[in-house]
Amino acid sequence: MSNNYTIGVEEEYMLCDNTGDLINKANFLMDNIDDNLKDRFSYELILSEFESNTSINDNLSDCMKEISLLRNTVKNIALSDNFRIGISGTHPTARTDNQTFVENDSYNWVSDELKYYATKNITFSIHVHIGLDDKDKLIKVTNTLRRWIAPLLALSANSPFFEGQDTGMLSSRTFQFGLFPRTEIPSFLKSYKDYEDLIDKYIKTETISKPRQIWWKIRPHYEFNTIEFRVCDVQRSLKNTQMIIGIVQSLVRTIVKNNDYDFDYCYEHLTDALWKASAKDFSTNIIDPYNNKIVSMKEMINTMILYCKDSLEYFGNSHIINTVNEILKNGTEANMQLSIYNKHGFKKLKKYLMSTVEYNL
Repeated sequence: MSNNYTIGVEEEYMLCDNTGDLINKANFLMDNIDDNLKDRFSYELILSEFESNTSINDNLSDCMKEISLLRNTVKNIALSDNFRIGISGTHPTARTDNQTFVENDSYNWVSDELKYYATKNITFSIHVHIGLDDKDKLIKVTNTLRRWIAPLLALSANSPFFEGQDTGMLSSRTFQFGLFPRTEIPSFLKSYKDYEDLIDKYIKTETISKPRQIWWKIRPHYEFNTIEFRVCDVQRSLKNTQMIIGIVQSLVRTIVKNNDYDFDYCYEHLTDALWKASAKDFSTNIIDPYNNKIVSMKEMINTMILYCKDSLEYFGNSHIINTVNEILKNGTEANMQLSIYNKHGFKKLKKYLMSTVEYNL
């Protein structure tokens, strides 16, 4: 079982030729990674996407060092064969019908189940796992954490384009991955046993073949005994990546420390806030599901930081508040993409998504 507040992170990368178009190089990467790092990487749904997976880290500093190592590992192998990695929640121009699926049992199952819609998932995210030592706490904390899903997405939005279109959204990844079933915000769960019963019934009715085919925005991980945050777009900036990880770790600790367990919320308020986070700027108004008050997204983000501030201090991560404030002032990585595109078009944007990937913090 995981120790309390340990960290594990998955990042999904675009594999690009020198123009920034997607290229099928996942097999090349996997064939050329040193054996001692093989476990730190995995395939995703398509061959133009690659995933890194950190080991279990006790603190944010060590986790960021490992993320840097894994990014550099992929970069160096890619450069040896004249391709690069890019980072964005979606590729801005790639066509879904031009992608090649990975051939393995897990992804063949997705393709068989979702058919046409399985091909629409050219998306790239960051998943953060925070360990807890009690299975019932996984559920109790997840229930309460749903309040913060929208502000987390708002801070991390990084996918305004899809298939050559300005979608008008800041996180089109949220919509594209939302075509899959079981990708929504989870409903209130009464206990870990109820969660197990749900999984058991899903398997018996052939809704899923394994627990990890529940793809909620946040989920208690059935195998790892972690809470997995799945709502955020992947970030080029390591400072932004550090911010996301530090916030979610501190949110989990704050809920446990304060015994803020099992909050139930109006589900419509949760989903409306998620929609606003994916589509609108920080001035948009939402309903805080905790107290039903109308607040701006900026106010909700500041409330989230105030809520977990003591835990940020406890972990020695108060510096990430500066990153939050920078994003609130200057915009997200989605806003940066839109600025580059509006000035220079897709050609320079695709190169920007490669050239601005940060490899060292």
